[in-house]
Amino acid sequence: MAARRGLSVRIRLIAIALLPTVLVLPLLLLLVVGWWASGFDRLLIVKVNGDLTIARQYLERLKERSDETLHALGDSIAFARILEAGDGAATRRFLAGRRAELGFDFLHLVGEGGRLAVGDEDEPGLTLPPHRVVAGALAGRAGTEIDIMAADELARVAPGSEERARIDLVDTPNAVPTDRVAETRGMVILSAVPVRLPGGTPGALAGGRLLNQNLDFIDTMNDLVYKDASLPEGSRGTATLFLDDVRISTNVRLFEGQRALGTRVSAAVRRAVLDEGRIWLDRAFVVNDWYISAYEPIADGGGRRIGMLYVGFLEKPFRLQKLAFVAAVVAAFLVVAALSIPVFLRWARAIFSPIERMDATIEQVEAGDLGARTGHVANRDEIGRLAHHFDGLLDSLQARDRELREWAEELDRRVDLRTRELRAANQRLAETQQQLVMSEKLAAIGEITAGVAHEINNPVAVIQGNLDVAREILGAAADPVGTEFALIDEQVHRIDLIVGKLLQFARPAEFAESSGAYRPADVITDSLLLVRHSFARAEVEIRRRDLAAGWIAMNRTDLQQVLINLFVNAIHAMPDGGTLSIATQDTTGRDGPAVSITVSDTGLGIEPDTLPRIFDAFFTTKARQGTGLGLSISYSLVSQAGGTITATSSLGFGSVFTVQLPSEDPVRSALGAIADI
Repeated sequence: MAARRGLSVRIRLIAIALLPTVLVLPLLLLLVVGWWASGFDRLLIVKVNGDLTIARQYLERLKERSDETLHALGDSIAFARILEAGDGAATRRFLAGRRAELGFDFLHLVGEGGRLAVGDEDEPGLTLPPHRVVAGALAGRAGTEIDIMAADELARVAPGSEERARIDLVDTPNAVPTDRVAETRGMVILSAVPVRLPGGTPGALAGGRLLNQNLDFIDTMNDLVYKDASLPEGSRGTATLFLDDVRISTNVRLFEGQRALGTRVSAAVRRAVLDEGRIWLDRAFVVNDWYISAYEPIADGGGRRIGMLYVGFLEKPFRLQKLAFVAAVVAAFLVVAALSIPVFLRWARAIFSPIERMDATIEQVEAGDLGARTGHVANRDEIGRLAHHFDGLLDSLQARDRELREWAEELDRRVDLRTRELRAANQRLAETQQQLVMSEKLAAIGEITAGVAHEINNPVAVIQGNLDVAREILGAAADPVGTEFALIDEQVHRIDLIVGKLLQFARPAEFAESSGAYRPADVITDSLLLVRHSFARAEVEIRRRDLAAGWIAMNRTDLQQVLINLFVNAIHAMPDGGTLSIATQDTTGRDGPAVSITVSDTGLGIEPDTLPRIFDAFFTTKARQGTGLGLSISYSLVSQAGGTITATSSLGFGSVFTVQLPSEDPVRSALGAIADI
């Protein structure tokens, strides 16, 4: 115990001494490094966003240069003289020469309806596809847009370009599944300016540059965005132009020396950029490695998103630099801890050594040596003064101990007296509890006795019906003794049945009888015969539906008693007549197959507040017609048979009682009965 206490003091003091070094400082470093890493990542995102801005400006500059070049050509004197000469062959040669000089993949003079004003001799009447830019130029508005041309369109306007536009698709992990094997469309920077054709008719000068596999374009963009020494050693910048989600022009390498043309962007990027129109600024897996990436959608003149522009740089060198920084911080922390912890431990030892001496003194005092003292402590600080005061307190404690012993003896005498008083009180409490239990038992017996005095209506219902038949048959011959006969017979049967029911309710196990399996429909038929006169007198229509194929093994008399009780209650609930529906069907109970018997009426129904109490003993809503034992006895009989009885009711529309009993195999039941014999 002493060793544990000394160790505990030492550990706590050492923990206090080392807390700033081993806990606070690491947490602070963790927060600082985390904040720095988060800021570092944000700087990378800011950089790639700036790179994307440069790439976008370069693409816009290409469009502007295409528009300016075409305007200059359309306004040139040489072009005006060619048109004035009206020589178709010379015009074609002039446009072909200017197309190569100006960097266009096609350059055409277009007339009304998109028809080439200077057509090919081999294909007279050739028309340019009706794009928005061309239609606008014919209407007098110059413009430049990025547009998509199908392979047949490319073949018409620039024969051979359809082959350069075709890119075989490469199976790419994480991309949206597709059945296509190649991208045959072309992304084109299309420009058109209005001109006047010979005769003063409006025309347009249209030129386009195909961006598919345009490696000079993408390499120039990459060199412009990622100049030499703009990235750390080991990193590299990349730029890509997408048609839809397919790389049609890129400097991303699939293998050494092979560009990743035909690979596709991941489904997540496609959904964010193409489907939702957002700019993606985050790390992304590009072909075969992780890049800090920026994607933005490219739209045609109608605002439809047709592709993406991408720039990014390899993440790995930045990640390695971040890890190197974290490693340097951790190493610096370890060096500082190795130098400072011994100093802290030496200071802590000067504190916990006197405390351990005081702890040892306390243990001696606890062992009964009230003369134990800490003694002189060399420390002149708070610890030394504490040790001196502690010895003074021990002197006072020794003096008070004698006084406490005297008080303890007096207290023992008083406690002994109180204990004897409490024992007597506990004995009286136990006797009172026994009397209370006996009172509860007597109260329960009183309730049962009251039930015997009031139980009359349900058991007399069947007997009354048969006595009515007897009087009808005897007629006038029964008149002289009719009153005495009815009174004696009724009271004898009433007393006999009421007592039997009370005993069966109190001790149902003593009245249980073994019975073989039987069909519930047979018991329903027998029960209806016993109360048929009550139904006839009350003008109640009976409807039956026997669908159950299963057998049950509940005591037949008990089930008959339950059904008769439900039938009689239904009659009382329909004073003006009504319909009593009885149905059986096979169901599934808690322990397996079961048979349910449903008894429903169209009577007055039961109040919602009353419904939860109808199975309580002696609870009744018929103050002059019942004692409240019928349903409680029925509940007990059904529960004893392993079944359940439930009730639902709708005020003014009637009640439904459902008896569910376990289904029994008649063959197995018969064998069990033989075994009991």
